[in-house]
Amino acid sequence: MASSLELSNFLAQIEKRAFKQAVYAVRDDQVALDIVQDAMIKLAEKYADRPVNELPLIFSRILQNCIHDSFRRQKVRNTWLVLFSTLGKKADESDDFDPLEQLEAPEDSAIHQDGSKILEKSQLLAVLEAEIAKLPNRQREAFLMRYWDEMSTSEAAAAMGCSEGSVKTHCSRATQALAKALKAKGVTL
Repeated sequence: MASSLELSNFLAQIEKRAFKQAVYAVRDDQVALDIVQDAMIKLAEKYADRPVNELPLIFSRILQNCIHDSFRRQKVRNTWLVLFSTLGKKADESDDFDPLEQLEAPEDSAIHQDGSKILEKSQLLAVLEAEIAKLPNRQREAFLMRYWDEMSTSEAAAAMGCSEGSVKTHCSRATQALAKALKAKGVTL
């Protein structure tokens, strides 16, 4: 069980990295601050009784869920904020006004991207996710902590309850297995 001091120290250590991760996801500093704060509160309220070595993984999952929740809330807000009546009006009864023609997609929207590139990217991600799922548990755990959650070797070792050398070995084996599997499927990066 984590003491309040250990929990406080953990939250102090993780806050900058969590904020960076949230900012990269939502691209808004204020929203990212809210997300990180919500994740920290949820960790403290619901998981403070867990051992300290379990906190990084639990917090990582809570943070990802908070980011996804933020996207869902934003989608609902955007749906209700765009009122068709504010987009324009017919000049007269014979005018064929379509409010949907007034909407423009943001420049970074998928609609402006080449369809073949979007398909290629989604197929690559699907293949990569399938191959990651095939990795042995410890290799997958080490790989995701190091390269997805951007944990340092020492942080991953502490979270996994093993040595830093074991984390490096698991990561190396995972990347070799993934490279071999992707190459066998004809995927070049």
